[in-house]
Amino acid sequence: MKRFLSILLALTLFSVTASAQTVKLSPDNPQVLTLWHYYNGMQQQTFDQLVLEFNETVGMEKGIIIEPMSQGGVNDLTDKLMDAANRKTGADNMPDIFAAYADTAHAVNKMGLVADISAYMTEEEQAEYMDSYMAEGRLDAQGGLKVFPIAKSTEMTLINKTEWDAFVADTGADINKLATWEGVVEISKAYYEWSGGKAFFGRDAFANYILIGSLQLGVEMFQVENDVMTLNIDDQVMRRLWDNYVVPYVNGWFGAYGRFRSDDVKTGQLVALVGSTSGALYFPKEVTRDDGSTYAIESLALPLPNFEGTSPCAVQQGAGMVVTKSTPEKEYAATVFLKWFTEVENNIAFSLSSGYLPVKKAANDPEVLHEIAIERGVTGLLHDIIHTGAQITSTYRLYTNNAFDNGYEARQVVDTSMVEAAEHAKVELALLVEAGMAREEAIERLTGDEAFEAWLAKFKADMEQVLNN
Repeated sequence: MKRFLSILLALTLFSVTASAQTVKLSPDNPQVLTLWHYYNGMQQQTFDQLVLEFNETVGMEKGIIIEPMSQGGVNDLTDKLMDAANRKTGADNMPDIFAAYADTAHAVNKMGLVADISAYMTEEEQAEYMDSYMAEGRLDAQGGLKVFPIAKSTEMTLINKTEWDAFVADTGADINKLATWEGVVEISKAYYEWSGGKAFFGRDAFANYILIGSLQLGVEMFQVENDVMTLNIDDQVMRRLWDNYVVPYVNGWFGAYGRFRSDDVKTGQLVALVGSTSGALYFPKEVTRDDGSTYAIESLALPLPNFEGTSPCAVQQGAGMVVTKSTPEKEYAATVFLKWFTEVENNIAFSLSSGYLPVKKAANDPEVLHEIAIERGVTGLLHDIIHTGAQITSTYRLYTNNAFDNGYEARQVVDTSMVEAAEHAKVELALLVEAGMAREEAIERLTGDEAFEAWLAKFKADMEQVLNN
């Protein structure tokens, strides 16, 4: 019986491999594939142009037509996708290809709706891509490729260089301090004192600060193996994260005012921020004063800060493309397009207009990116974003946790818990000072041991509640 099962398994694997090698497409009867994504603005324009180029060249030759459809923002796309996957009344049919983050792809994969596209790629082809990007796309223990990387982003520091230069001219501040979180706190305090009480720094996507920071400090918070997640929360690590965000925030050295920190730089309320490479396109070119007048600013891109005494580490983010399980012809056709889109020249073309980073090892060479950027006339901040991003991908450890059940909800707790504690403490500070308490004493009460321990207990309880639902 065991021998029979072994032979059957071997024949099954052979048939899958053979079908991948023998799929036939015909330009006389093209495979028409719908593709859902969440790109908008310049990103959508560039993506659509590349799809059109594919359809008129390789697609026409082989018999493949890609029909891209923007579904709005990433949350809109996710909602429509899950409605389609669950066959909700009135929902559209599942697309043939869709953009998805790992948590969404994990949920759809558990429903048996995701194709393993590694069957349509050689080992040599798979080895051309960044290892961490490919690892993220292997969602289950079988190791098949379920999420194809087409464009990624990471985080970096962006600075209003005009304001920074004025600050340096008066104080001699060292820009190298911005290489560490402790240095960012030190610089922010100095700027607060120099400017008469203005915040220097803020950040978007706060969960990345917690997850990457915890990992850097030796603890992977969401450790996933064989689809099982182990939650690791280290009190000392969390205290270091607290001291390098909540303390400077309550003191007024850090700030958050608008929806995004780039909004705060635009209004002159912040000088520097940490944000994603793809979001860096929205970094302002001018600052608007309180009276409505504006002045132009220069910008500066720097690598993401790290904690002192740790190895460089940055988040790996950005949705990949998932192919819906269907026929060998459609799955193969989808893979042909995705491989074409991620060819070095094509992928860099998308990167240079979107702020996303290319996914092949060859395309992430800073010299290659610089050369192609100059050829295409890309200069200024966008050039610096892509160039700095490539430096990060080649010198930092890139990390994203593997997908797990309730992963989205758990990340939401990480994203909001410490931020809300910091905001609440800042409100309380104003009330305590108004009531007559010395500012330093009030800050110690709101950020010291008791405050931290109370927050940590709530954070742990909230996390357990989400994970046990």
